[in-house]
Amino acid sequence: MRHHTDDESAPHADVWTGRATNRVQWLLALAGAACVALGIELAVDSAWTSGIAPLVMSVVGCIAAGLLVLFGTLAFVHVALKVDKECLEVRCGHVGVPRRRIPLSHVAGAEFDPHVTPRQWGGWGYRWRPEKGTAVVVRRGEGIVLRLWDGHTFTITVDNAESAVRVIRERLRTITRGTAH
Repeated sequence: MRHHTDDESAPHADVWTGRATNRVQWLLALAGAACVALGIELAVDSAWTSGIAPLVMSVVGCIAAGLLVLFGTLAFVHVALKVDKECLEVRCGHVGVPRRRIPLSHVAGAEFDPHVTPRQWGGWGYRWRPEKGTAVVVRRGEGIVLRLWDGHTFTITVDNAESAVRVIRERLRTITRGTAH
């Protein structure tokens, strides 16, 4: 993460970037890799005498479950947030997928939330709850809550969220002033 100034009167750079990481999810990724390895081990060196069908089901089940856990957790090991003059972009994991791009013209406001938890959202990852909105949660801690003009909210866990909220609010004031003339 880039270091940001806490001085509200200082001019902001053209692009604000931040990220949040969850190291615990690496352990889940290892568990997924272990399931894949078990499936491969069963396929290569099996001493099953009860037939081919149970063996195939075990191999496919281990590999499928392992890949699901492995890729599901690696997609949400970290989140990267970029705020420029026109939009806010959220990218997850090492590949950057899922990705969400929100034009600042669609944002009504931004709030700092010091206590975002996976429990509030039903776990880690890209989440949607009818009563709360949408979120990208990779760890518990500080986050940003965006209020969108369509009535929805979008929450992102990111380090130095207070600084991001200040930048977003300043950009929103600039957009409002720019459209008022």
